[in-house]
Amino acid sequence: MLELVITLIAVAGGIALVLLAAAMRVVKQYERGVLFRLGRITGEPRTPGLTLIVPFVDRLHKVNMQIVTLPIPAQEGITRDNVTVRVDAVVYFRVVDPTSALVRVEDYKFAVSQMAQTSLRSIIGKSDLDDLLSNREKLNEGLELMIDSPAVGWGVQIDRVEIKDVSLPDTMKRSMARQAEADRERRARIINADAELQASKKLAEAAQQMSDTPTALQLRLLQTVMAVSAEKNSTLVLPIPVELLHFLERGARDPAPAEETKREPTPEPKEPAQKPVPPIEPIPLSETPDLDAVTKTPELGAVLDQPSTEVR
Repeated sequence: MLELVITLIAVAGGIALVLLAAAMRVVKQYERGVLFRLGRITGEPRTPGLTLIVPFVDRLHKVNMQIVTLPIPAQEGITRDNVTVRVDAVVYFRVVDPTSALVRVEDYKFAVSQMAQTSLRSIIGKSDLDDLLSNREKLNEGLELMIDSPAVGWGVQIDRVEIKDVSLPDTMKRSMARQAEADRERRARIINADAELQASKKLAEAAQQMSDTPTALQLRLLQTVMAVSAEKNSTLVLPIPVELLHFLERGARDPAPAEETKREPTPEPKEPAQKPVPPIEPIPLSETPDLDAVTKTPELGAVLDQPSTEVR
């Protein structure tokens, strides 16, 4: 009889240990436990540590309260200025109400992912390309607000949303590269022109100073000669005095002497004159009997007295 009692006590103790083991649950520090008793939520979420539940009646669901990093797949869209881009982002969120995260939405991670993709497409269509490239902070704030509005009812809080990368077509990249090169070239030319202007002003001031003190120009010339002769080269420097240049300049400005102005111009060479042709003297008619016979009108009697000739 005693053995039977001992056996029953041992069996009861074993069953109690099994039930106690089944009733014991451990909630980690970064988790909260939501207790469902016969399908209904009972009490507040269980805090970290050891907690007991009713075996086969209660079911404890643990919810992670850590910040979740959720990458958003790259979304392709057309910006407001008709440029096709691909944008990917990342969302940082955490659960603030474990009961709502379990009851109000089936899978809060999947719901946040889909909402983030939809909001990212909407942001792409409402923004310009320049905003996507340079004004990302404002777009991140707008994207965070669009995702956080429905997520509040799911017991989820959006901590931060960041746009990671913006992919552009190759043609657009080449166009932007040409634009950047042109802008750099424009700024380089402006800087070069500004440097030339400042240098010309400084040179004008130096020339004015040297004109007031001619010795400074001589000293500067000697410094230049020393700088050239310091290097081992075959360059020969022959400085020309400035006074000689001033003398030549004054000589070019003075008018020519009076004797040179009165000098007669040299006559231009003329063509050689042709020899005169002697006049032809007329021949007197009296000295040419033959010509008179031809030109003079013959008399009637003389014509009749001539002998006749026979023509054969």
